[in-house]
Amino acid sequence: MPTKPYEEKMNKTIDNLREEYANIRAGRANPHLLDKITVDYYGTPSKLQSVANVSVPEARVILIQPWESSLIKAIEKEIIASDLGITPSNDGKAIRLVFPELTEERRKELVKDVKKKAENAKVAVRNIRRDAMDTFKKQNKAGDLTEDDLKDVEDKTQKITDKAIAEIDKLTEDKSKEIMTV
Repeated sequence: MPTKPYEEKMNKTIDNLREEYANIRAGRANPHLLDKITVDYYGTPSKLQSVANVSVPEARVILIQPWESSLIKAIEKEIIASDLGITPSNDGKAIRLVFPELTEERRKELVKDVKKKAENAKVAVRNIRRDAMDTFKKQNKAGDLTEDDLKDVEDKTQKITDKAIAEIDKLTEDKSKEIMTV
């Protein structure tokens, strides 16, 4: 059936939302917050995880131990330049990122942000559905799809869309609970 490419696009939208949610810190230290940080390693931009050991020794602390101590300043600079909003501290051998306890107000702001991202993902899914429906109607007019096939493919597309929206709602609910109960 011709719905496969649209289903894949919807799944990519959901995967993108998952990544965005992984980058929202909910009071717990999560090493994935550092996934987007790159460090200049001998002239080559390298992911932080490839030039240092990243661990979570406590619930609200990330410990970064570079393979070479000369990288500490560069790593600190990149963390400060990122949008993490956390000031690193170092002891000459390792960098510690201590995540403060979230206030009730900040938690509510994060939940609003989570819901906004979910709404954007839903809009993207609905746009994919609209594109699919338009394509199917054009194929029907051109004689490539019969009326029955058009009806079938529209029903299937709607079911795929409903499933994607339900998945987005579940991800949003889970992330909101995580933020409010940390």
